[in-house]
Amino acid sequence: MSGAPFRPSGRVATEAAQSYSFSRRTVMLGAAQGVFGLALAGRMTWLAVVENEQYTAKSESNRVNMTLVPPRRGWIVDRHGAPIANNRTDFRVDIIPDRLENKDHVLALLHDLLKLPPEEMDRLVADLEHAAGFQPVQVAENLDWERFAAVSVRLPELPGVAPTRGFSRSYPAGAAVAHLTGYVGAASAEQYKQTHDQLMVTPGFKLGKDGLEKTLEKQLRGVAGQKRVEVTARGKLVAELATRPDQPGANARLTIDAGLQDYAARRLGTQSGSVVVIDCLTGEMLAMVSMPAYDPNNFSDGISHLEWKMLSENDHVPLMNKVLQGLYPPGSTVKPMNGLALLGAGVPASDRVVCSGALRVGTGIFHCHKKSGHGALDLKNAIMQSCDIYFYEMVRRLGYDHVAPVARELGLGQKFVLPFNSQRYGTVPDTAWKLRRYKQPWTVADSLNASIGQGYVLSNPLQLAVMASRLASGRALQPTILAADVRHGAAPLSFQPEHLQTVHEAMWGVVNGGGTGGAARMLIPGVALAGKTGTAQVRRITMAERAGGVLKNGSLPFKMRDHALFQGFAPHDKPRYAIAVVLEHGGHTVRNLDTPAIARDVMTYLFDRERAMASLVEGEKTWGGDIRTRMAAETAAYRAAANAPPIAVGAQTEFNASAPTDAPAVRAAAAADVAAAEELANTAAHGNTVAEDGTTERDVP
Repeated sequence: MSGAPFRPSGRVATEAAQSYSFSRRTVMLGAAQGVFGLALAGRMTWLAVVENEQYTAKSESNRVNMTLVPPRRGWIVDRHGAPIANNRTDFRVDIIPDRLENKDHVLALLHDLLKLPPEEMDRLVADLEHAAGFQPVQVAENLDWERFAAVSVRLPELPGVAPTRGFSRSYPAGAAVAHLTGYVGAASAEQYKQTHDQLMVTPGFKLGKDGLEKTLEKQLRGVAGQKRVEVTARGKLVAELATRPDQPGANARLTIDAGLQDYAARRLGTQSGSVVVIDCLTGEMLAMVSMPAYDPNNFSDGISHLEWKMLSENDHVPLMNKVLQGLYPPGSTVKPMNGLALLGAGVPASDRVVCSGALRVGTGIFHCHKKSGHGALDLKNAIMQSCDIYFYEMVRRLGYDHVAPVARELGLGQKFVLPFNSQRYGTVPDTAWKLRRYKQPWTVADSLNASIGQGYVLSNPLQLAVMASRLASGRALQPTILAADVRHGAAPLSFQPEHLQTVHEAMWGVVNGGGTGGAARMLIPGVALAGKTGTAQVRRITMAERAGGVLKNGSLPFKMRDHALFQGFAPHDKPRYAIAVVLEHGGHTVRNLDTPAIARDVMTYLFDRERAMASLVEGEKTWGGDIRTRMAAETAAYRAAANAPPIAVGAQTEFNASAPTDAPAVRAAAAADVAAAEELANTAAHGNTVAEDGTTERDVP
């Protein structure tokens, strides 16, 4: 059988084709391998070069633990370099709640190692329950080396426990400087969330919470150091590596005299009040005292729930910086200022007004503090005797709009450039102010109220001290508290020298010439204090009470008593120091705790410390001891009156405590004082206005 020859249906793979195909695949595979190799090399290069630092750090972190070392804060020192706020060496132990494991075991071990008493263990348990997870909770501080070392060597058994060797803030004068320095404390959760700065959650780190500690935080803080230790995989210490030391903060030098500050605080005794002393040559503040106060050491260590409650409920408002936040009617302390306004308006100093004890204006009768009257008085004697009728009549004729500019020039109603966030500025009223504030016209009664420093007139103690310093110097002194900010060469005020001299002579007579401030007379040869006393009403005196006899301050509840005030300067013939003393509800009830006596002793300290200290020591014997002794007794009495709350509650750290100057108790007290003053000023019924009550000096001998 014949047919066509056989032919395969597919392509025949020749040896050449197979060789080509193999070579092509080899090349492609080689190229792929080359690309992969290049990518791998590139990645390795990236990791080894570009990200070397990151991975080196991660590798190092597996071998080395690094912790921040809180920086030492700069000191706050007085004008002579004496410490007002400094640092002390501190061994402390904290717990970081987020890192805490096997809580019961850790607490039991800490109890044994540190020998903590039951009340401290109760406090620690309560604090752990209420603290934020990342916020260090203090276990103990001020430890001796043996107990600190006992914890340090057992750290592998104590997860979450952080022993720290560092420095704690110390305030040697305690409560005497509380409202000056403020205090430091642990950062709040809000502060950490805003910055995510790890320093803020480092055990032992504290930042300024109030006062100068807060406003000078940037200067005082410093730069944190770093501590590095080599550890095993289980966290056991192998060796300490090189550390980076912290950089301490810069010191802050104040114009304050620490000795005078402490003396003035002690000299206020049991009173609720303030003292400000200013250098009449430069405007430097030598003392800025507000009492009673808290101990800033307690706040920095972590104030207890019991102490915070006690301070918040105290009717003397120890949380308030009264120098800057207290607003008071200045009372008769403004009469020298009013005298300058009268002289500047052309009223002769020799012009007299007859004081019969009362003045009828329209249908109202306005009283003087001296019921029988002073008789005929000129300006000098009206200031010396603090005659209300003289100033009623003169300011009624002149109009208060001529007085208000003088008040402002002397510092009332002014805001001063100081490193504090808590100033309140008071009010210097006039026709335009009242129309703007109340949509009502100014009245004659308003002028009479203002003429004796009542009604709408409000000032803080710093403004009174500035007024005294400007009256004394005749210059527009600006108060300063930081030594670096002192201003020299203040401009002269607009008043004529002879008018200032007339007022100086009258203020000398207040203290040394039979006036209302005789208790302020200094017993130092060649040094005389010139000044002016004042009293400010805080309650309404009804006509029925006046008819039956006005109640004495000593018989009234504390909050119903008059404020007592004093402003002045010394020496009278060559003024160097000016002073303002304000006692909240002082009422002139205790002679050696009244404003003239306090001003006398504080000014005496500047000229004869030995004499001043002798007077203070005698006084403290009758006041229940020094500040620390009285505060300890007050705390014990409060605990007893509160039926001794459970230790776990009373000793628990108060995490919700606000800065003292912004505490709810302070805001409430400030609002109440202003409301009371406005209520008195706004009472329009004749026979019941402040000026008609006319009691601005009734308890001054």
